[in-house]
Amino acid sequence: MSVMVGTPEGPLADAQAMKDKASNIGLDWVGMEGIALPVEISGRPVSAFVNAGINLISRDEGQKGIHMSRLYQGLDELTQGELTPQRIEKTLNHFLSSHEGQTSQANMRVSGDILLSRSSMLSGNRGWKAYPLEIDATLADSLILTLKIGVPYSSTCPSSAALSVQVAQQQFNLDFDSHGDSVSQKDVSKWLIERGLPATPHSQRSWAWITVRLGLNASQFPVIELINRIEVALSTPVQTVVKRNDEQAFAIANGQNLMFCEDAARRLYNALKNQCHFDRVDIQVEHQESLHAHNAVARTSWKRGFYAA
Repeated sequence: MSVMVGTPEGPLADAQAMKDKASNIGLDWVGMEGIALPVEISGRPVSAFVNAGINLISRDEGQKGIHMSRLYQGLDELTQGELTPQRIEKTLNHFLSSHEGQTSQANMRVSGDILLSRSSMLSGNRGWKAYPLEIDATLADSLILTLKIGVPYSSTCPSSAALSVQVAQQQFNLDFDSHGDSVSQKDVSKWLIERGLPATPHSQRSWAWITVRLGLNASQFPVIELINRIEVALSTPVQTVVKRNDEQAFAIANGQNLMFCEDAARRLYNALKNQCHFDRVDIQVEHQESLHAHNAVARTSWKRGFYAA
């Protein structure tokens, strides 16, 4: 039995363009998720994953589906240089024009990790740190753009620190009770080395998730600027390579910046509220606790013209 292999004559079958009794039902979103794409953000290569799609308008002459290859081909524009709001808007306009009459809204999500070289606190060594980011874009009547950044940091619990200091005080009083008021500096120094930490406060790796809505005139994504501002505000960003002097400096930074999740959220609010090129800021901090089996979380937000009391 022979099988015919060759190129069919005439136009190829187009199943997407066919219609059935349900073709007039609109869809909120249809497209593709998890498309691997190399992009450049803030001058750095990012191995990104892209979700891309459009809505389908409810109409009597509706068809079964969209031509996803048209969306896929449009994504190549994102690889042709620095990823900017303008380049994203051009791509979304391509989505709409490629399905003219069928759709009124296009959107995409670009996600990945941006790697930044970070210096140690004292020793001068450098290492790479990954920061997750997410860009969401929707184009209908106008372009709506949001940028989400994740920044890891360390948080030491103020309550745990206070309780640990109290234990040290009680131990000191117990050990020197018989000395009266004649305790020498040498004795105190020796005690601090040998017994000065009968209890230690708990700290944990924590995350700040900041989502900003960019203004209509934004010409770039302020990724590095935002990361730097977050790390300065919190003062305890996690480190890469460390020597002992770096580790000690990090311990000092934690001791000088005790934070509940509420404290961290308010620090970030104050650091970001006056950024006039953002229309809205949403802040979420997660303290992934070492004391509890659950996380401590705080959220706050503001939008242009509206601030928390």
